[in-house]
Amino acid sequence: MRSHGKGSGKGMNQRDGLPGETRRLPQLTAAACEALREIAIVDEYGTQRLIRIPCERPLTLFVDKRELVTLMTLGSRPELLVLGYLLNQRLVDDVTQVHSISVAWDVAAAAVRTHHGLPDLEARTARRVVTTGCGQGTVYGDMMERIDALRLPDAATARIGQRTLQQLLETMRQQDSVHRQAGSVHGCALFRGEQMLMFVEDVGRHNAIDTISGWMALQGIVGADKTLYTTGRLTSEMVMKAAQIGVPIIVSRNGVTAMGYDMARKLGMTLFGRAANRHFLCYTGIERFDAEPLAQRQLA
Repeated sequence: MRSHGKGSGKGMNQRDGLPGETRRLPQLTAAACEALREIAIVDEYGTQRLIRIPCERPLTLFVDKRELVTLMTLGSRPELLVLGYLLNQRLVDDVTQVHSISVAWDVAAAAVRTHHGLPDLEARTARRVVTTGCGQGTVYGDMMERIDALRLPDAATARIGQRTLQQLLETMRQQDSVHRQAGSVHGCALFRGEQMLMFVEDVGRHNAIDTISGWMALQGIVGADKTLYTTGRLTSEMVMKAAQIGVPIIVSRNGVTAMGYDMARKLGMTLFGRAANRHFLCYTGIERFDAEPLAQRQLA
């Protein structure tokens, strides 16, 4: 397996391209695998043909040799998925606590080594809230208690205009993807304005946002001026995870659940749902949105 970074695990902390303090980053393998598999099917006309389907795989996560959880994943960026999972579940507070993440597909395992261990790991993972997620959709109980401590930038600082929103949707419409070839997966993308910074797909939307979270943490990317796009529905867990990485605006091709809506209002987050082409619904946070409805009607 190949490893990212030098043997010391040290690197430069980059805050959206600005040089920062030197910090110790974890060593990561690069264990990506094939996303698609070809199979024979028979269609409604009785014709046999070949199609491609996504390759769902189990990945069992071990932290300091202790088995923690098995994630079902497409496996495109497994090390970032594991890192984002640990951060979003609040099992680690910072990437510098992690010495290394090694993924080996021959044993379907991800081995995480920390520098000093994770105190009270068993107690911290004992309580879970079962959610509506695909693949893995659980939130550890104490995560729900942190909502009052989360602070997002105010509406004057973090905004999105209608033209930017529609350019974002056009970028996603044109994006080459596993979903376009085979369906059955969810995707998430991180934007700064109209610029897409990262795009990832997985069997569940929670995995996709965890992978983006891991990438942001590794790169030192902050979420205050970013927009998160997802193909999946906006549940309370998706809203919470976006808030934890500091992203104040979420755009979804799908809809919003009542609990996701209530949580977004409490956090002061802007949610766009049912968003495709020029169409969208702004469920919450209209104060962050610079609407241009007349101009859009003239373009239609």
